[in-house]
Amino acid sequence: MTGLRVGIDVGGTHTDAAAIDGKGGVLAWHKTATTPDPFDGITTVLAQLLETIPREAIECVVLGSTHPLNAIVRRIGLTRVGALRLAAPATTSIAPFAGWPADLKDAVCGPVEVIGGGHEYDGTEIGPLDEDAVATFARSCQGVVEAIAITGVSSPANPAHELRARAIVAGILGDDALVTLGHQVGGLGLLERENSAILNSALTSVGREVVEGLDRALAGLGIEARSYLTQNDGTLLAAKDALQKPILTIASGPTNSMRGAAHLSGLKDAIVVDVGGTSTDFGLLVDGFPRASALAVDIGGVRTNYRMPDLISIALGGGTVVKAADQIGPDSVGHRLVTEALVFGGATATLTDVSVGAGRAQIGDPNLADAMSGSLVDAVSGWVDAQIATNIDRIKVARVNLPVIAVGGGAHLIADEIAGASEVLRFEHATVANAIGAAVAEAQGTIDRVFAFDESSREECLEQARTEARELAVAAGAARELVRIVELVEIPLAYMPNAATRVVVKAVGPATSAGSGPSEDQSPKK
Repeated sequence: MTGLRVGIDVGGTHTDAAAIDGKGGVLAWHKTATTPDPFDGITTVLAQLLETIPREAIECVVLGSTHPLNAIVRRIGLTRVGALRLAAPATTSIAPFAGWPADLKDAVCGPVEVIGGGHEYDGTEIGPLDEDAVATFARSCQGVVEAIAITGVSSPANPAHELRARAIVAGILGDDALVTLGHQVGGLGLLERENSAILNSALTSVGREVVEGLDRALAGLGIEARSYLTQNDGTLLAAKDALQKPILTIASGPTNSMRGAAHLSGLKDAIVVDVGGTSTDFGLLVDGFPRASALAVDIGGVRTNYRMPDLISIALGGGTVVKAADQIGPDSVGHRLVTEALVFGGATATLTDVSVGAGRAQIGDPNLADAMSGSLVDAVSGWVDAQIATNIDRIKVARVNLPVIAVGGGAHLIADEIAGASEVLRFEHATVANAIGAAVAEAQGTIDRVFAFDESSREECLEQARTEARELAVAAGAARELVRIVELVEIPLAYMPNAATRVVVKAVGPATSAGSGPSEDQSPKK
């Protein structure tokens, strides 16, 4: 037995793990309650897997975690950041950190400067980089901040000024200075890309904690395997790259569940409903991958432009507390479900108890659910059904009934028939779809840039984008002969000359090597 891939997903209630063989079959899986220190849960669930599979057969371990997102939402463990914008004088009317929640800004904001530099959308220089101002900014950050975010106008088209500014900063603060460049983590749109870079820098300590915690867990169990994290789009990010770009993993949990649902079902297009202990996520599969949000994404009150999955999340899960027919949640017993729910001998009525009382689940002692009246069970079950149906309609993009794939530990809450769904599908191992999704993640390369269709033919521009996306996927570890294009989007930009068009191309392929990913200096340039 060789070439096994282990996926791990750390959720708010449970930590799940699954081992997948080379043909995609699930060999073993386990769930354990998430612990206050999430890496204790990782060690526990890996140890359980090793009772079934040999450690030497594990080729790679892939982790999905809510740790970075929780750090932003709870304002815990964040690093203070110096923000440098290369865009003067055109953008001085709106300063960096504009629109941030006051408490998050207070936790993160360090020295801020807007200096000369930046490029046009086609990559031509607006004006020279003010190198003296970069050096002055770097000296102002010495001993004041732990990380720096540098963002230039149109840097995805030409990152030259960002790269030069980073070199100047490193010359003053040392090569170990933690610097995020805007073109590394964000898309088009200066302010959103700047916010993305600042948040990434703020998470550098958290990212280090995640990667080092995973390494400790693997070393403690004698597992010698490559380690990855999953990105927001359900693809792989080498652990060493996650140290530099932790923000790219922030939505990996629900994305893993959607990729796991696609793997278990074999469906390319479907609605996925992932019910956990505290919340339920609704997402749409398009060609086997989560549909990406077309809008700017709000994270912790900050507007960003990461490529994030288009999700709807509601406070409904197996641990949701039921006080009365009209008092349901949003509180949840979370990982204490196995001790506090009625069916486990506890004193708190939860949606799991309602599900058992309605005959939808066989969990714990069903006789203990009799403490709830039949009328309460019926009323709450109806409320749950209405919530599920409403949000299935919200996530759709057309008035057509798609199959619904029910996954997650709380999937028993979903009725067998739902208005707006062609059918409800359930699969073996669906309770650990998140871990399975992590285990089957592929390497990827994405191009998101503006092309001038008047200067070259449309097809020439698209082929250039396809080629660069494929090369990025190979650099990230994908097998060249198995790389495929899974997304190609053209968005004409009104009022721009030369038929300017934003082109997004995503290529993916199974990972066959460690894959370090392209360096910033290898990023495609216009």
